[in-house]
Amino acid sequence: MAREFQRGHKAKISDLTAGTDLYVGVSIAGPGLTFDISCFGLDANEQLSDDRYFVFYNQPKSPEESIQQLGAQAGDSESFRVTLDRIPAGIHRLSFTASVDGAGQMSQIGPGYIRIVAGGEEVVRYSFTGSEFSTERALMIGDFYLKDVWRFAAVGQGFDGGLAALLKNFGGEVAEEEAAPEQQVPAQATGAPGFAPPPQAAAPAPSFGAPAQAPAQAPAPAAAFAAPPQPAAHQPAAPQQQPVHSAPTMVGPLTTPPAAPYGQPPHPPQQPGPPSYGQVPGRQPGYGGQVPPPAPAPAPYGQQPAYGQQPPYGQQPSYGQQPPYGQAPGQVPGQQPAAGAGLAAALQPYKEAPTGARWTPQNQQLMRVDLSMGGQAVLARQGSMVLYQGKVDFSYKGAGFAGRIVGNATGQEMQLMRCTGRGQVFLAETGAHLHAIELQGDGICVSAENVLAFDESLQHEVRRIEGHGIPGGALFTMQFQGSGTVIVKTHGVPVVLPVTPTTFADSNAIVAWSSASQVIISSQVRLRRNAYPGHSGETVNLQFRGAPGNFIVVQPYEV
Repeated sequence: MAREFQRGHKAKISDLTAGTDLYVGVSIAGPGLTFDISCFGLDANEQLSDDRYFVFYNQPKSPEESIQQLGAQAGDSESFRVTLDRIPAGIHRLSFTASVDGAGQMSQIGPGYIRIVAGGEEVVRYSFTGSEFSTERALMIGDFYLKDVWRFAAVGQGFDGGLAALLKNFGGEVAEEEAAPEQQVPAQATGAPGFAPPPQAAAPAPSFGAPAQAPAQAPAPAAAFAAPPQPAAHQPAAPQQQPVHSAPTMVGPLTTPPAAPYGQPPHPPQQPGPPSYGQVPGRQPGYGGQVPPPAPAPAPYGQQPAYGQQPPYGQQPSYGQQPPYGQAPGQVPGQQPAAGAGLAAALQPYKEAPTGARWTPQNQQLMRVDLSMGGQAVLARQGSMVLYQGKVDFSYKGAGFAGRIVGNATGQEMQLMRCTGRGQVFLAETGAHLHAIELQGDGICVSAENVLAFDESLQHEVRRIEGHGIPGGALFTMQFQGSGTVIVKTHGVPVVLPVTPTTFADSNAIVAWSSASQVIISSQVRLRRNAYPGHSGETVNLQFRGAPGNFIVVQPYEV
C-alpha cells in the first residue's frame, strides 16, 4: 500500500522499497495551461555543474541513462525512469520540477501529485493542489537526495519565475536561441505544445478536473519498472480533495486575549481624565484613562495562561498561574502586604509553580521538565541546567562525526546533554524568554541557536532554505517532527503571525515557522556576490506562503 506524504515528509528509499529501478510519475494540469516537467541532477552544492543531467523535453536522458524521461503514461502527465545504482557519484540530488509554459500561475492548477512505483507497485505518493500556491509560475515538487543513502522528500515549494528562472537558480545557463523550437511547430500535430511527449502517448492529457479516460485499444506492454495502469476513478477530482495542513499546537500560547466587542466597554463609562503620556486622542487609554482594560477570561483548569497574561484586578490566579512579579497571591496591586506577614509572604510570589504537566514554565525565563512523566529522555543544551530534584543522570549526547561536519558547515550544530531518570530538571539560558511548543505529529522549523531543549522522541535534522545569497549564513534551519515538545528561546516577547501571500520577515529576526510553510527568498535590491557575513540583512527577506493554519514566530531582536 502506498504511503501518503505531506509537504516536508522525508523517508529513506530503502524503507519504501528494496528496488533501485524506479518509476516516477508526475500529474499536474490546469485550465488552458501547459507545463514543462523536468528533472535537475545536482551536485553536492545543489548546483547543476553538468548540464547533461538537466533532463527535460529537449534532453530526455542523462549520458549513462540513469535518468530517462518517458512521457505521459498510466494517467501521469509526465514520467521518468530513475536507476539509483547507476547515478554517478557526483550527483547528490534529483529535483523534479514543473513550470508553466506561457501565461498562468500555480494557483490555477487542480489536484496533482508525484508518485514512486517500484516493481509495478506504487510505494509513495505526495499530493498537492493549486490552493497551496499563489502567483508562482514554477513548482519544486519532490527530491531524491543522497544522505548516507538515497532518500525521498516531498518538497511542494512554489518558485517565482518559469523554467528559465529555475535553471538559473540551480546555476545553469539559458540558451539564447529562443526561436528555434517555434520553427518546428508546423511539423507537429495541431494544438500540441512544443515540448509534447513522444507519439506513443496516443491520448492527450486529461482536461482540468476530469478523471483520466482509458484508451480504446490495449496499450503496448510496459517495461518491468513501469507504473501499473491507473484506474479512472483514482484520478482525484477538485471538489473532493483538500490539502492537509497541520500546525503545531502551542502549549504556551503566544497570542493576547481577545478584546471586548467594538462599542461595548466592559465597565460603565466614567469621566474622562487627562490622556496619559504618549496616548493618541480618541484611542482607548490605559492606566488613568476613562475605561479600565477588559478582564481576560481565566484559563481552563490546569492550563497555563497566555504569555504575559495577568489575572483580573484583585482576583486570585488560577491553578498553575503565577501572580505578577513581586505581588503575593490575593494581594491587590499597589498595596503593601499585611503587616507582620513575615518572610513567607515576601517569598510567596516566587514559589515553584504546581506540578501536573511534563513541561511547566516557572516564569518567563525558567522551564521545568518532569522526567518521571512520559518515560522518555530529554535533550537539552549543555550548561542549561540550573537545578534538579530527584535521581537524574546527565550524559553527553554526541552528534557523531557526520553530524558534526553538517553542523559546522551549516551553523546548526547543537551541543546537547541527555537527561534521564526520575526527577525534575530546571532549565534556563542567559535570561532568554522560553516557550514550550508541543508537536502532535506535525513539524516546526527553528534555528539551532533558538532551541533550548526537546523531547528525545522528536526527529530533528538540518533543513536547507531553498535559495542562494542570504548573508550571515542563514541558509539552514533545524526541522523538528513527530510527537513531543520543543523549548524555543526568544529575545523579548515574540509575535506569532499567520502566513499570508504577503508575509515577509527579516532573516535575522525570524525565530520559527511551521514546516508546512513555503519559504522563498525575496530581495528588495540586487544581490551581490560579495555579500559577507555580518551584513545588515535588510536587503534580503524571507517570504512565507502557505494555506491557512501556517504561522511564523518573530522576535523583537535581530541576531
